[in-house]
Amino acid sequence: MNGKGKTVVVGLSGGVDSSVAALLLKNAGYHVIGVFMKNWEDDDDEEYCASRADLIDVMSVADRLGIDVEVVNFAAEYRARVFAEFLREYEAGRTPNPDVLCNSEIKFSAFLEHAMRLGADVIATGHYAGVREVDGRYQLLRAEDGGKDQSYFLYRLNQAQLAKTLFPLARLLKRDVRRIAADAGLHVAAKKDSTGICFIGERPFKEFLRRYLPPKKGEIRRLDDGRLMGEHDGLMYHTIGQRKGLGIGGVKATGGADGAHAAWFVAGKDVEKNILYVVQGHDHPALAASCLVAGQLSWIADVAPQTCWVYTAKPRYRSEDAPCAITRVDRERCEIHFAQAQWALAPGQSVVLYESRVCLGGGVIQDVGEAER
Repeated sequence: MNGKGKTVVVGLSGGVDSSVAALLLKNAGYHVIGVFMKNWEDDDDEEYCASRADLIDVMSVADRLGIDVEVVNFAAEYRARVFAEFLREYEAGRTPNPDVLCNSEIKFSAFLEHAMRLGADVIATGHYAGVREVDGRYQLLRAEDGGKDQSYFLYRLNQAQLAKTLFPLARLLKRDVRRIAADAGLHVAAKKDSTGICFIGERPFKEFLRRYLPPKKGEIRRLDDGRLMGEHDGLMYHTIGQRKGLGIGGVKATGGADGAHAAWFVAGKDVEKNILYVVQGHDHPALAASCLVAGQLSWIADVAPQTCWVYTAKPRYRSEDAPCAITRVDRERCEIHFAQAQWALAPGQSVVLYESRVCLGGGVIQDVGEAER
């Protein structure tokens, strides 16, 4: 990175990753301006969001690096573009990924636009991902640190956004990032990574969701035979593959060793009838799917991948790369077939496709099972 004569606006969160990103850019000769984004105000307190503590860390790092920092409030944009959709999806019985929306709508849209008004040539974040230009087109790449790679959450970025973005941590391992921070005397070197909902933080999820989507009790039934098993508080509080928090038990697994009690898992939802369906056993066939249909497609190259080629896909962030093929694709949706059945695919989650290190884009899972022929 040669930043001589260039201005970069860095999104600073108060964590070690964005702090080291700013440090590396300053060392590369960029004029660095930091921006701290405040995007959640409903219950911003010390227990959960801790944005005040994060801002203190940002100002301390900025002072150490000798850079200016601006605090920007995107709370209105976040509520309208991210949180409203988050609630709509949960209310519809799906399991959304707010980090994907947060990146495309806030960090690389509202923030990017603000940075350009500040006179930035480019923006930068502490994401673990890479970007490169090939023949005038930009590619989104996996990070060197496979365990921290965040390209999954960035699959909706477009050519214009990638053209203005730097990812200084692309080739670094997390342990090296912490070492660089420590060597530079940054007090955030050992700070715990943030978790939970993007800009909202980690909190008791069901309790949080109750504030916006009131409980709606319904039946829990066994998928195999429709037997009534119990009662749920609301379909939005449950996701496909969920094991804990169902409040049912005591039924022996068919054929279980010595009548052992097998665990129950969420296997489906009937939103119209407000029924939650469960199955017994991790390996129940209803939890496995060999194909899916995805909508809300976003292709980084602005062109859909070829059908029948072999790619890999991540149907959730922490899943292993799964070999697959796209069997049908148009402007509205695509069908993806996996070489091996995938466990607990959840409508509302994103499926992201890769060709080796290159992230091609992806979409939101609509249906699972047998795709249309």
